[in-house]
Amino acid sequence: MLQLPYIRAHRDAVIKALTKRNIDATQMIDEVIALDEERRKTQTKLDNLLAESNNLSKEIGILYKSGKAQEANQLKERSSLLKEETKMLGDQLNSIVENLNQLLYKIPNIPNGLVPKGSSETDNEVVYSHGDVPTLHSGALPHWELAKKYDIIDFELGNKITGAGFPVYKGKGARLQRALIAYFLDKNTAAGYTEYQLPHLVNEASGFGTGQLPDKEGQMYHVTEDNLYLIPTAEVPGTNIFRDVVLNENELPVAVTGYTPCFRREAGSYGAHVRGLNRLHQFDKVEILRIEHPTRSYTALDEMVEHVKTILNELKLPYRILRLCGGDLGFTSALTYDFEVFSTAQDRWLEISSVSNFETFQANRLKLRFRNSEGKNELAHTLNGSSLALPRVLAGILENYQTEDGIRIPDVLVPYTGFDKI
Repeated sequence: MLQLPYIRAHRDAVIKALTKRNIDATQMIDEVIALDEERRKTQTKLDNLLAESNNLSKEIGILYKSGKAQEANQLKERSSLLKEETKMLGDQLNSIVENLNQLLYKIPNIPNGLVPKGSSETDNEVVYSHGDVPTLHSGALPHWELAKKYDIIDFELGNKITGAGFPVYKGKGARLQRALIAYFLDKNTAAGYTEYQLPHLVNEASGFGTGQLPDKEGQMYHVTEDNLYLIPTAEVPGTNIFRDVVLNENELPVAVTGYTPCFRREAGSYGAHVRGLNRLHQFDKVEILRIEHPTRSYTALDEMVEHVKTILNELKLPYRILRLCGGDLGFTSALTYDFEVFSTAQDRWLEISSVSNFETFQANRLKLRFRNSEGKNELAHTLNGSSLALPRVLAGILENYQTEDGIRIPDVLVPYTGFDKI
C-alpha cells in the first residue's frame, strides 16, 4: 500500500509513474487526497471535542468539591451533549478511514524507473540468457507424453481424485519431485536463508498484508466457514511472520526459505498452453524472501537473481531472464525479474521463477518496521522469489534430458534421487 504522506507530497509524480502500468490513476489519487483531508479535519474536530470534554470533567469535579452542585449539574448537561457529539464524530471518522483504506488497497505499487513501458508479456525485456538448447532425437515427446510413457505422473488419476490440475506423482516421478525440493532447500540454506515450515492456510489479515487481497481474491481457494485461504505461495505466510513487528536495524537483513504446496484457482485458464504441468491448481514451490534495509534492497534483489541463476546453471537447463514491463508487472511489485526455462519438446519458454522487490508496499500494509540508528521506526523493504517452482522445472528436465532410451537425471540431483535415469 502506498504511503499517504508520499501521495500527498508527490501527487503528480505518483499519477505519472502509474501510467507505466497503463493506468490513469488521477481520479483514485484525487479521491484519496480528498478523503485524507476530510479525515484530518474530522480528527481535529474530534480531538478538540475530547479535550473540551476532559476539561469539563475536571471542572465539574472541582465544582462538586466546592459545594456548587447546581453549577456542576448545568455543566454535566453540556458534557452529555459533548459525549453524543464525540461518538457521532468517532463513527464518522471510522467510516472515512475505512473508505480511505479500501481505496488505497486498490492502488498498485509504483514501478521502479528500470521497469520498461509495455502493455503485455510481449513487451518484457530479455536481460540475460544462458545455455544451449539441446538437440533432441527424432520423435522426442512433450513432458505429459513422457510422464505417461514412463508412468511417473498420472494426470487422469488426479482428475479422478480431485479434478483437472491436480496431478499424482508416482514412483521415480515422486522421487524426482522430492529430490528437487530437498536440493532447492539445501541451496537456499547454504546461501544463508533460514528454513521455515509454514502453514498452508492463512487468515484474511495475512492475505491483505502481502497484497493478495483484495487484488487476487477470485484466484484463491477460500474456506468460507472459517474464512481462511489456501496459500497461492509461501510468500504469504512467510512474509506475515513479520506482520506488526519492529526489528532492530542490526537484525537486517532477514532471509527466509520454505517449501509449501501452492493452490491457485487459475480461473479462465484453458487451452494447449496450460497442458500437463504447464499450469496447475496445486503445485509445489520453494520460496525465498528477504526483509531488507531500504538502502540495500536493490542490491539484495540482484543477489537473489544471481542465486537463482546458480541453481539453473547446476541443473544445466537453458534459461533466460526477463525484466517485466509495466503492463505485466504484479500489483504489489516495484520491479520483477522472471526466469524462463526453454522447453525443447514444446518449443516454448516456460516461466519458472519471479524475483521481486516490493519496496515499502507490503511493509506498509504489514506494519513491518525497523528501528533505525536514530531510534526512529522506519518501514522495511520486502522481497521474494521462487527458488524454484517445481512443475515447469520438472517439465524442462523431462523434455530437455530425454533420450531414445529414457530420461537422464541432472548430475546435481543424482545424490538426491539415488538413480541417474528413468
